[in-house]
Amino acid sequence: MSGDWFNTFLHNQAGGPGSPGEVALVAAWAFLTGHFIGWIYRWTHKGLSYSQTFVASLVVVPVIVAMMMMLMKGSIVVAFGLLAVFAVVRFRNVLKDTRDTTFILWAITAGLGVGTDMIPTSVFGALAIGAVFIYLRVTSFGSRHRFDAVLSLQMVGELSSLRLELKQLLRMHCSRTLLASQQQAAEDTANLSYRILLRDPDRSNELQAALESTEGIGNVSIFMREDESEV
Repeated sequence: MSGDWFNTFLHNQAGGPGSPGEVALVAAWAFLTGHFIGWIYRWTHKGLSYSQTFVASLVVVPVIVAMMMMLMKGSIVVAFGLLAVFAVVRFRNVLKDTRDTTFILWAITAGLGVGTDMIPTSVFGALAIGAVFIYLRVTSFGSRHRFDAVLSLQMVGELSSLRLELKQLLRMHCSRTLLASQQQAAEDTANLSYRILLRDPDRSNELQAALESTEGIGNVSIFMREDESEV
């Protein structure tokens, strides 16, 4: 009696999604594909909205969708039941970035492919989409990166000559500058604020040291703002 029950469980005589071996294979491929998607998201992510739970969800979503597709192809009754369940459930979490929506769609598509036994298509498709995201990350495609830092300083002394020295130093270290604000505190004192695009952001300390060593220039501060001109 127990053996018959076990055989029924394993082979699902009612025409279910398949054997445990098939389920395990589909789940493994879906997990690997989701893990690849999560890795691509983490490596290509920019900004301050990174969430570990969202990355974990990218790994889980393909597995869930793959299992759902296996159930749906096994029984039309189950398919309509799942559609009814998803119609009732309300997902209230709002994604902060359109890029996050793209990754969710990618994870769902990967799960659909694996769950419908189109594993090669899903795998090679994941590799192709991952290559596209890596290309966008490496080339910074679509970026209008005008400025990456804010420079604030104070000049005390002969302002005209100090401006010439400041201009030369900025030209050496920056590829683009914009005077954002200027305040004349006294006849020989001025507070300046610039938006700058450094030639090498990793060497911002050299610009600060050069300014601080210039007589008449003080209170130098450089604030790195990678997303200064991006929304």
